[in-house]
Amino acid sequence: MREPQNYANHAKVVPVFLYFLLPVLFINLVGTSYWVYATARHAWGSFPLFHAILNLLLAIAMVILAFLAPILALGVQDRVIRLEERLRYQQLFPQDLKPHINEFTTNQLVALRFASDAELPALARKVLTENVKERKAIKQMIQSWRADYQRI
Repeated sequence: MREPQNYANHAKVVPVFLYFLLPVLFINLVGTSYWVYATARHAWGSFPLFHAILNLLLAIAMVILAFLAPILALGVQDRVIRLEERLRYQQLFPQDLKPHINEFTTNQLVALRFASDAELPALARKVLTENVKERKAIKQMIQSWRADYQRI
């Protein structure tokens, strides 16, 4: 059974990414950089230097990819959350608040997804009225947490 989710524990950490993949990629980058340096000192203009430089470029590309992959996945997740939350708002908001659904920013929608159904209309009204835009600030305003265990 999962621990009940709240603001303090809702962030997701992928240990294999953080503690294995990233260190291996950085070690590879450092080792390949040294390889280029050592090869350049002893064999300037030779085929081994060209090969070493290509490997360095590949090492750099892999590090960049490791950082871009979660950013792109979170971007897609935010788009899906935006759609889900707008549908949810149509069901839960009172009639006077429904015309304002499209005024919510993506950050507001993403943060408000953690508000329980009972708390959502009043909190959403407060977020709009007070123009609260920061995800962290909105999440900290939530009193009754609605867990999201399927996030990236």
